[in-house]
Amino acid sequence: MTTTINEIDTILQQYPNAQRDALIPILQKIQDQFSYLSRDAVVQVGQHLNLPVSKIYGVATFYNQFRFQPLGQYHIQVCRGTACHVKGSAAVLKSLKHELGIEAGQTTRDGLFSLEIVACIGACGLAPVISVNGEFYASLTPEKVKHIIVSLQRKANGEDSNE
Repeated sequence: MTTTINEIDTILQQYPNAQRDALIPILQKIQDQFSYLSRDAVVQVGQHLNLPVSKIYGVATFYNQFRFQPLGQYHIQVCRGTACHVKGSAAVLKSLKHELGIEAGQTTRDGLFSLEIVACIGACGLAPVISVNGEFYASLTPEKVKHIIVSLQRKANGEDSNE
């Protein structure tokens, strides 16, 4: 999903005469609508608030809630909470990075996958666990991760993922 000037302007109109204190709520609304903060959106917010783009990026990069790339069709969240860490989530994360060819916070070039590290998913009894678009995969190993990725790729290509 791409951002357009008119759609961003609609959000900014909700903040007439806004000052710097409105920056975070504005960025949150834009990200809620578009799933990320585009460069165009950041520039437009800067113009609206009379703030340099560098200040906006400074604030947005300070908070890990903000993203600067669109989410993939399959957004993968890797739990790195204590239970998942103890049960091997570091190996799961390493496997995902290898299989997808991206780092956490990135999206694959084809837009199919995005990868995010989260502090805790709240499914400690399933550790180590990932969430793909809200669906949980439990008791993971690097081999299971590879199978999940292949299955999702097949599903995206319209192939039968049942094996």
